[in-house]
Amino acid sequence: MEDKKRWAHTLAARVIFVAAFLGLWEYVAKSGMMGEKSELIFPSLEVIGGALVKNFVQGYAGMSLWVYIGNSMRLLLEGLLIGIILAFLLSGLSMVSRVFYDICNLVISVFDLLPGVALLPVVIIIFGVKPGVIVFLVIHAVLWPMARNVLDGFLAVPRIYIEAGQNMGLKGASLLWGVYIPAATSYIVSGLKVGWARAWRGLISAEMIFGVASCPGIGLFINQMRTNMNNAEMYATLVVIIIIGLVVQYGVLSPIEKCTVKKWGMSR
Repeated sequence: MEDKKRWAHTLAARVIFVAAFLGLWEYVAKSGMMGEKSELIFPSLEVIGGALVKNFVQGYAGMSLWVYIGNSMRLLLEGLLIGIILAFLLSGLSMVSRVFYDICNLVISVFDLLPGVALLPVVIIIFGVKPGVIVFLVIHAVLWPMARNVLDGFLAVPRIYIEAGQNMGLKGASLLWGVYIPAATSYIVSGLKVGWARAWRGLISAEMIFGVASCPGIGLFINQMRTNMNNAEMYATLVVIIIIGLVVQYGVLSPIEKCTVKKWGMSR
């Protein structure tokens, strides 16, 4: 009963906030307080809605927004998958070798502070303008925060759990899968959330800075709308980006968290 009340209060608060924001936007759009540029800077919700439909039906240069979304999601999933695998690999090896841990910890500390956009010119010089460059930036965005969280989770595993696993005959990879990963699940899920958010932002940023003609993505679409002063279409694309982010957050990551750390009593 208490959970239902909390869920109802949360839903009501969010609905009221969204309604207030949309109402304020519509008021600014209709009032013309920005002068002659008001319609350009703040198009009405009706205009943005029409532009949203137009993006999917007509798109840009005969290419629907669905194509841009598909390209972006393909590159994103490739980078996420590789980044997550590498994060587990680095963290697992760090628990096996003290020397590797010291080196890995230094590498994570250095590259986690380095924005992917700052690496973009270097990567383009080396590899050229290719879709693989965007995949590389996604890997960079997800690898270091994910590796940091997984490694912190492994280090936070109580010693008694490790000794119990060793007494059962677990060692090496079996100890990692049987003890470390289950005990560090809350850290791993947290790393997934941070890694996904950074990878999504990095993908859009990279596509906006240099669009790959052979694999146009959402970021390139936004840039094209900005260049052509199609502000309503640009705002509509931002709405699509937000919706995709919310779907992943509440449709993928939240159920994973609910079925693991919350179910096991590791989180409230």
